[in-house]
Formats: sequence, C-alpha cells, structure tokens
Amino acid sequence: MIKKLLDRIFKPKHAKPEHHHVATAKPQQNQPHRPVLRTKNSLRKHADCVNHGALTIPLKTHKIDRNLLSNAALKTTEGLHKAGFEAYIVGGAVRDLLLNRTPKDFDVATDATPEEVNRIFRRSRLIGKRFRLVHVLFGDETIEVSTFRGSHLEAEGDSKVTDSGRIIRDNVFGSIVDDAVRRDFTANALYYDPASQEVLDFHNGYADIKAGVLRMIGKPETRFAEDPVRMLRAVRLSAKLGLKIDSATQAPIAKMADLLQDVPPSRLFDEMLKLFLSGHAMESVSALREQHLHHGLLPMLDVVLEQPMGERFIMLALKNTDDRILSGKSANPSFLFATLLWHEMLAAWEVYKADGHHAIPALHMAMSEVIATQAEKLAIHNRYTATMKEIWGMQPRFEQRAGKRPFGLLTHPRYRAGYDFLLLRCESGELPMELGEWWTAFANADGEARATMLQADTNPKKRKKRNRKKTSMANAGTPSPAGSGLAE
Repeated sequence: MIKKLLDRIFKPKHAKPEHHHVATAKPQQNQPHRPVLRTKNSLRKHADCVNHGALTIPLKTHKIDRNLLSNAALKTTEGLHKAGFEAYIVGGAVRDLLLNRTPKDFDVATDATPEEVNRIFRRSRLIGKRFRLVHVLFGDETIEVSTFRGSHLEAEGDSKVTDSGRIIRDNVFGSIVDDAVRRDFTANALYYDPASQEVLDFHNGYADIKAGVLRMIGKPETRFAEDPVRMLRAVRLSAKLGLKIDSATQAPIAKMADLLQDVPPSRLFDEMLKLFLSGHAMESVSALREQHLHHGLLPMLDVVLEQPMGERFIMLALKNTDDRILSGKSANPSFLFATLLWHEMLAAWEVYKADGHHAIPALHMAMSEVIATQAEKLAIHNRYTATMKEIWGMQPRFEQRAGKRPFGLLTHPRYRAGYDFLLLRCESGELPMELGEWWTAFANADGEARATMLQADTNPKKRKKRNRKKTSMANAGTPSPAGSGLAE
C-alpha cells in the first residue's frame, strides 16, 4: 500500500505501470514500426541470422550495377518476394557481373517449391526430370527458377545415385545453405538479392573470383563422381573466364576422365556445344588436351590434332567460330561439327574407295559411318547431322567447274556453308587457294562473265538411255486409224 502511494506521488502521470511494458512495446497497427537500436556486435549477429551465416558483401564493395540486370529477372524475384518467399539471382549471372561481363542469361533460386512458383506466375511451366525446375516467361525471355536443393544423401526424398556415385535424379529440396553446398564451384555459389543489393557468399567465391581462381566446393573426387560433366565445365569456365583451375580441383581430372563414358550422350552434346560456342573454343581445345579429356569425346580428334594439316584445319575453324561469336554473330553447330569430324570422314572415305566403291557412293557410306560412330558418344541432333552431310556432300562438286554444274551449286540452299567450308580447306593447305578464289569470283560475277569463266568439260558424256516403250511401239508398226479410234 505504501509503495503504491509513493508511486502515485513521485511518478509522472503519463507513465504506465511496469507490468504493461512488454505488451505495449509492440507497435500499433496504424503506427510506423521504429527500428530497435543495436550495437555493432548485435548488428553483426542479426545479419548472420538473416543471411544464413553467409559473408554479406554490400553494394559499395561488389559494385554490381542494378541497371545491368534483366527486367525479367527483377520481376521474377519481386514476384516471389511479394508472395513471401526468398529469391536470389544466382550462378553464372552473378559471377559474370563481378567479372564485368554481360550475363547471357539469369537464373533465380528460391525457397518456394516448383508448384508454388508455377502458381505465382501465370506464364510459367514445370520442366525437368533429374531436378524439377520452373521456366518463367516474360516476352521472349525465359527465367529459370530452381528451388533450393537439399542433399541427395538424405534418407527421404526423390533421389537416385549409380554405383559409381553419379547422381541421376535429385528432387530433394533444402535450405539456401544446403543449396550453396550443392553448387559446383565457389564462383557459382553467390546469391544476389536485387532488393537489398547484397551478395551472399557461402564459400569465399567472391575472393576466388578476384584472385582469378576456379575452385571446386567440397572434395573434387566426390564432386566429379557425382557429375563427371563438371570436369568439362571446369575446362570451359577456365578458358572462357580466364580463371586458373585450383590445383586440388585439377589433380583428379586426368585419372577420372573415363567417367565421362557413363554420361548420357545428350548431356555430353549440350556441354560440348557450350564449350565450342563460348567464343573461346581454341583455348578450350588446348585445355581439353592438357587435361586428357578429348579422348573419346570426338573420335580420333586427338589423332587429327597431331597431324599438321588436320590441326591447322581445325584451329582455323575454331578461330573462325570464335571471331563470329565475339563479334556478336551467330555460329552454326552443324558447320562446327562438320569441321571437327571432317578428317575422320576423309579417312573413312579413302577406305571405301580403296575397297572398290565409286567416289560418290563411297562418300555417302563414309558420312553415315562417321555419324553413326559419333552418335555413340554425342547425341548430335538429326537437324545438325543432315546439314553436316550436305556440307560434306558439296565438297566434290566444288571441284567441278565446267558445264551447268557450277550454276546448279550456286542455287543449293546450303551453298554459303559449303563455300565457307571450302575456303577453310584452301586456307589450311588441303586444296589450292586458286580453287577458292575462282568460286569467290564466280559467285560475284554476272551471267555473261560467269560463262567465260567456265572450264572445258573433259568428263565423258553420258549415253542417253533408250526408251524401251517407244522402241517396242516402233517395232509394232504404225497403229491403224481404227485402232486410234478405239483408243479414244
């Protein structure tokens, strides 16, 4: 009683009883929330909690220009944030931005399940069997959204691993920390939040990028066994980005190269396309040879590269492809693989001709054999192999410069690809330069000038086949008028 009396006398009238403090400390619904003051230590502890223990790299340090981000990627992360989910731009896009490169595409990682992402975005579709993903569509741009991955070693979850350790299915979801562990290289385990403009770094990837090092997350032997394609990816990224492969990452590659034989041909083909169409194909081939990864990928490629003419031809083709890509032009995969397999096709052609087959039938048999053999290693799409055969099939026709043959070749739908292929053969020393120069002049000349450029036709003329029907009618004699009337 005395205490209550003293409180009433000495405390201000607006002060509230002590036992109501906790209840009234929460902001009212219509009042703005005021941040609680924290010390530096408490702020760091709070940031670790919010950012899952990752190293948080602020904008003033990483200096990523938000204007370089895809509008579709921004809309995707904003849509997921509004729905109450975490969402980050991840992988190669963040890495390229830190290297002052323009990303080719943008991927997003989130804690939302694929079904939840699919419900949030009206124009989206579920894809994938090995790991389910969502493609979110904005105009002609597609953003690939993945749910944070969990460990494939979990007892529960949709995962499957072969005896060699290769993961063939891993529809297991987890936290962002689990997801970072599952990524291949430290440079690819960076998470950029467009809202806060912070980068979350779980495995010192930012420091590795700045040091120019490509480092595997975890034990390299285990990670390569899980997915042997990572060995090719290491070579490709090293050549493309100018990053040196970490010694511990590089050490097991040569002895584990045989694991690539267990990879589905379709995956190998997709990775080879990325490798050769990166704009750094020449460096990639050199790196493949250094790591002993070219054996078995493209049959006899290693043998061809040891031949002076074969190596010169392929290197010229790769340089031509690199120049086109780096200048912003497109490159045809059919043309690229036609050059890579050309000398193997030539060798098979010579074998068939030596067996007594005529040149053109032997050529077609050689083309079919090489492509069939290649299909066992790389699942080259039929639309590419068809064009490869057309390019190869035109080459003997370029050596025919008499009569109507050159005019017919100019109208071929694949003439330009065949002509470029011819110029590579001339430049490499396989054919005289005069032949390529003649076709350049012939294509640029007008009708009358072209006629004067034609060479004399020394090929023996084909005998006309007799029409058996006409011969039999002539032997039967002239039909009678009555017979004609009956025919009518």
